[in-house]
This record gives sequence, structure tokens and C-alpha cells, in this order.
Amino acid sequence: MSATLVLSALAAAAQLTSTPGAEPRTIELREVAYEEIAAGRAEEAIHVIEARLAADPEDPALLINLGAAYARQGEMARAAAAFQAAFDSGTHYELELADGTWTDSRKAARRALATLERSSQLAKLGD
Repeated sequence: MSATLVLSALAAAAQLTSTPGAEPRTIELREVAYEEIAAGRAEEAIHVIEARLAADPEDPALLINLGAAYARQGEMARAAAAFQAAFDSGTHYELELADGTWTDSRKAARRALATLERSSQLAKLGD
């Protein structure tokens, strides 16, 4: 009897999930070298990210973090190219940022480019 109830409950749940409407939000965790970047190990992060980009060269999370790692090394042109590639990518999705907020990967890439540009302008003022 209890097996029947469990099966009935599972069948009912399957019916609920198959109704038309908005897709349920899923969260996929990916290795994007966040820990390496946060710890200041930019070179290590670059190696990790470049290896992962070989399998998915348009992954915006990887490209954004690659840009962040390049920026930490002072390679601003390479950082800008990585951020631009993330923005131009045919793939986009919601990303969790370091501060815990969520945003579209294109917005994150555009924001990273703007931050890089402001930093570059401030550096020129200091010269």
C-alpha cells in the first residue's frame, strides 16, 4: 500500500512538472577559477581557464574571469579582449557575481569593460 502511495505521489509530481509555463530555474556550478583569482593567483587562474576554454571557447563566465585574471596582471588589452569576447559570445546566461548578486553575462561583461576603461582613464590622470 505504501509503495502505491509513493508511486502515486511521484506520478502526481511528474504531472506537475510537465505543465506548460516558465522553465524552472536551475543552477549549474562551473569551475571558473574564482578561488585562484580571489587569492591573487592570476597566472594559475589563467592556466585553469584557458584549459577549460579549449572545450567551450564562448563560455562567458570563463571569458569574464579570464579578463579579471589578465587585469590583475596588468594586461589591460588582453583583459578588454576577454571581456569583449564574453559580451559578443553567442552564449549568455545568469551569473552569480562575487558579491552574491545575479546578472546576465552580457551585462557583467559590459560592466567589466566599463570598469576597465575607468581604471585606464584614472591611471592616465595619475601620469
